[in-house]
Parts: sequence; structure tokens; C-alpha cells
Amino acid sequence: MTALTTADGLELESRWDGPDGAETAVVFCHPHPSYGGTMTAPLMNGVADRLAERGFAVLRFNFRGVGSSQGEHDGGEAEIDDVAAAVEAAERAHARTVLCGWSFGGAMALRWMARAGRGVPFVGIAPPPRLCPPPSRLPKGPKLIVLGDREQVIDAEALRSYAIQIGARLEIVTGSDHFFVFRHRQVGDIVADFFSEV
Repeated sequence: MTALTTADGLELESRWDGPDGAETAVVFCHPHPSYGGTMTAPLMNGVADRLAERGFAVLRFNFRGVGSSQGEHDGGEAEIDDVAAAVEAAERAHARTVLCGWSFGGAMALRWMARAGRGVPFVGIAPPPRLCPPPSRLPKGPKLIVLGDREQVIDAEALRSYAIQIGARLEIVTGSDHFFVFRHRQVGDIVADFFSEV
């Protein structure tokens, strides 16, 4: 475990996975803290493991107020600073940095992109559209949205529409709901294939 330091001085619990010397680092953001989301949620573990197997370095972290991370949950505002701290750490360590997030984490990654004005390659695994930034605020860049055809937590139709508005590719995982049970490796391959392609 390592610590990230945010712009407002908080230390965030984090961990790296993957081979030494990997060219690309994936900053991987976890689901909503208020519903038990952490960097070690099952899908987080499964996708990170698969990305590491595919040769990516993966940086996961706990948002403020989660696990050993300092601070308190801020409803998706100060959490943008948490993403920024992870991106800065990844860029210091690797030649190329890309972004991935599941649910709340996907929305926070997009909010960081909107604030920073940077079109970093991005994969959102079922991000809730109501927490995502307006499409007009997002810079251009390669984006992929992954959605289960049995999604039951977020508004799937709204996410499909949002994906079109931001120019994202849409990948539907058959037989999956919001948690992609038994399909962690498949989702990991979808993410790895996209980042390898772009």
C-alpha cells in the first residue's frame, strides 16, 4: 500500500498492481462510498488483476473517507481532487496514463476530465449519468462505456443516450447487471482491449 496526497493535503490509501516497467498506467476509480464502494470491491479486484495480467500498471485508491484514506465523503465534489492526485502519481511513474472507473468512480473520472480539460483515454463501467458532467464540458478523446444488459442500479437508457452525446463507444455485456458477477475477467479484457487499441 502507498499513499497519495491531494491538493487539500489529505493522504489517500492506494495500491499498485501490474508489472514493473509497464508503459501504460490505468487509474481505476471505485464505486460509491455510501454504498460500500472501495478499491477492493470484487469487480475492482477482478478487473485490476486482468489488466495486470495484460501488462498494464494499475493504480487503485480509496476516495477520501474510505478505508484508511483521510477526510470525509464530499458527495462527488472534492473527490475530483482525489482523482487528480492519482493521475499525477501515475503520470510521474509511467509514460502513458489512462482512466477507468466503475459506477461513481467512472463519473468522478469524467468530472476530473471536464475540470482539467484533458481528453485522456477513458473507460466507464456503468457510470451513473446523473453524476456525470454535461457532455459539452468534456474534451474530445477516446471513450468507452461498458453496460450490462440487466443493469438495475443506474438509468441504463440515460447512460446509452449520454454515451452517444459524448461520442463514446458502447459495449453491452450480455447477462450482466451493475455488478458483472462472474464476468470480471471479461470486463477486464474489454477494458484492456480498448486501451491497447487507442
